[in-house]
Parts: sequence; structure tokens; C-alpha cells
Amino acid sequence: MSFLAIPYENSTTSPLPAALGGPGPTLRPQPAPDPNIQRWVNEVSSKNLEADVRKLVSFGTRHTLSDTKDKKRGIGAARQYVFDEFKKYSKAGGGRMAVEMDTFTLKADGKRVDKTTLMANVLATIPGTDPTDTRVLIMSGHIDSRVTDVMNRTADAPGANDDASGVAAVMEVARVLAGQKFPCTIRLVAVQGEEQGLLGSDHLAKRAKKEGWNVIAMLNNDIVGNSHGYDPEITDTLHLRVFSEGVPATETPEQARIRRQLSSENDAPSRQLARYAQTAARQYVSAGGYSVLLEYRPDRFLRGGDHTPFNQQGYAAVRFTETNENFNHQHQDLRTENGLVYGDKTEFMDFRYLRRTTQVNLATLASLALAPAAPQKVEVLTAKLTNRTELRWQAPQGGPAPAGYVVLARETSAPQWQQRFPVSGTTADLAISKDNYIFGVVSIDAAGHESAPVLPVVGR
Repeated sequence: MSFLAIPYENSTTSPLPAALGGPGPTLRPQPAPDPNIQRWVNEVSSKNLEADVRKLVSFGTRHTLSDTKDKKRGIGAARQYVFDEFKKYSKAGGGRMAVEMDTFTLKADGKRVDKTTLMANVLATIPGTDPTDTRVLIMSGHIDSRVTDVMNRTADAPGANDDASGVAAVMEVARVLAGQKFPCTIRLVAVQGEEQGLLGSDHLAKRAKKEGWNVIAMLNNDIVGNSHGYDPEITDTLHLRVFSEGVPATETPEQARIRRQLSSENDAPSRQLARYAQTAARQYVSAGGYSVLLEYRPDRFLRGGDHTPFNQQGYAAVRFTETNENFNHQHQDLRTENGLVYGDKTEFMDFRYLRRTTQVNLATLASLALAPAAPQKVEVLTAKLTNRTELRWQAPQGGPAPAGYVVLARETSAPQWQQRFPVSGTTADLAISKDNYIFGVVSIDAAGHESAPVLPVVGR
């Protein structure tokens, strides 16, 4: 079987050299963007995002330990607002999207929960249409807010950017996609308790594990609506960071041995998900030079977020956050000192920037949801001592059948995929050396929707 190299995304890397048995200079383009996904992306409204953020801020404080009974102030009122909006979106979309208040009780822990507290994640589920497709995609933002003292539950804590921005993004994706149909399931959630220790996301991740959810992607959005940083002052409207773990938190000793053997420390499922989001952004949200920046860390330096519990349960999960945080407007009491205004207020946000963040999430979710499931048991064969690379894999079980596959390749020193080799069957014999390149295999349908890549392990 012959293969044709295709440039990956906007790669400037030349085709694999003929001296190494490369396929030559003839190249073909990436599959064209899906017009339906582009239409959904374009429907995202900065006006709606701003309205939702302002409404969430209007509840005064959304501290996890604040009032749950008051209908105008506190976490209870905020949760009810998101629940009611999800219900409206579901009705407008034909009633397929299920909405629930996923409640759970936490006892005082001697840390950031000082009393028994009824918690709730607000969850909207767009069920998959294919009963054989068990995949689940999750997008989240955290609904709670705080000021300087993490235990201060009474002071005004607007939490506009941290993290009404993430919740608004979740709500807007729910609004746009509520009436759409996908083979697999999409869950959109506003989690509670992030500021008190990732409590809501920990509950959701453990629920997913207990109930056997086949979570293939979790997108956490936290602090995603501001384009102006401070110390130093930098305005950047064209970039969004995505953080991902390189070595899985649940790695076993045997998996660590294989990782060292294959030098795949830069290819965990979460890292592949981050690359996938970057590709989706290039396909659907690249106007004006906008792009997603891959940050090869699980989160910002020595910090964590609501994706972390999902990583700890073994799921692929990443965090989106703005490029330049402004810490004067994060975890701050409302005040003015030495001419500087402190506090997380709506006036410091950039809703056009938040719109693009939301569009990246939507494009990533829709692209994954419409694609076939990833191939299984991907192996590189090593029985023969050769400079060629032989790969084999199995078709995914359940969901839409792939129309074909694509083998991705990059040099061992390259951070991103550089070349593409379309394949019709479940084997590939490439005239390039496995010593010099890292490979991945994706499933693809007739419309060009691709799964996330799977790296091969050693097969005999």
C-alpha cells in the first residue's frame, strides 16, 4: 500500500525527506471545516455571555458556604438561575437535553468547609443518539466565588472572571447545542466548591468513575474572559492557554516502563486532547491570527483546577485559561488602594475575548462528538529489524464506523504533529524509521471528522 504525506494543520515542516524513505513532496490539505460546526461556532454571542456574567454577579456572592435559601443573593440563587436557563435551552431545542441539580452533602472537614453543607453541580446532558456509542464529553466552569479570605461567605464576591466567565461559556454552548444530535453524549456543568478545594469537580469525577462513564475529554474553563494582564501590563486578545498533564496522574509502574521505553512523556491522553483543541481552534476560530497556546504543564505553576480530579481518576482533562491573568481582580476584597482598583468586577472583562474562548470549546466538543471513536490496540511491530515502521490496530467498538484512518507522524523533538498518512485499512507500512519519529493513529469519517490520536505500544 502506498501513502501520501499531508501537512498537519499549518505546519511549515517540509515532507519527510526522501533520503529517509519519505513519500516525496506531493501534499494534500487538511479536511475542510464542517459547515455545521462553523455555523454553531458563529452562533456564539458575546451579548449573551455578558448578560449571563452580569446576572451571576448580581447575586452578590456565590461563595460555596453562602445562603442557599435567598432567591436573590448567594449560591442557591445562582445555581437556580443556571438550572432555569438550562431548562429554557432544552425546551427551545426540543426537550432532548436533560437538566439536573446533582446534589451531595459535605461534612465539615476542618479546612475550607466549616459546617455540613448541601452542595450542587448544575448539569445539562445532551444524550447521544447511538446506543452503542458510550463516549462522554464534559465541559465545565465553576459557579462559586470568593474574596481575599476564602472563608468569608458574606462579603460581596462578584467573581465575574473567576469564574462566571467559565459558567457563561458553558451556558452558551448549552444554548447553541441543545437541539443538536451527536452519536455520543455531551455533559455541560457548572460545578460548585472549586474555591473550597475542587469539591464539586471531585464529586463529579468520582461519580463518573463509579457509574462507568467513558469520559474521553473534559474541558475545564476557569478565568477565561479577560485579555488584559497586570504586572506587567499586557493586552493579548489573540491567545488562549490550554494546560495538560504530560504523564498521567494514574500511571502504573508498567505504564511508566512503557512510557520510558517509548519516550512518550509528551503524549498522554490529556496532552493529545490539548493538541486536538488547538487544531479545532485553527479550523474554526482562527480569524485575525487567534490561536490556542499549548502549555506543557498540568496547570499554572504549582496550581490546580477542576480538571485535576478528572486527571486523578484517569480521564483526559485539560484547563483553558486566559493568557495574562490580572491578580488585582482575582481573590480580592473590593477596594481601591494607591489608585488601583481591586476586585473581580464585570467592568474588567473582555466579552469578545470570552466569545472566542467559548467558540474553541464548542468546536472541540462538536468535532470530537461527530468523529468516530479512536482506534483500539494500536501497535508498532518490532519483530523485524528494519528502518521501516509497521503499525496495526483494531477498529473502535461501538459508535459510527470509521471511513478510514490517518497515521500522524512527527520528529521525536517536535512538539506537534507534522505529517499525515491516510490509510483505508487497519495496518500501515511506512518507509520511515520508528527510531526517528513518533506516530499516532486517528479514526476519520467520510466528512473528515477525526478522533483524538492513539499512540502505539510495542507489538510482536
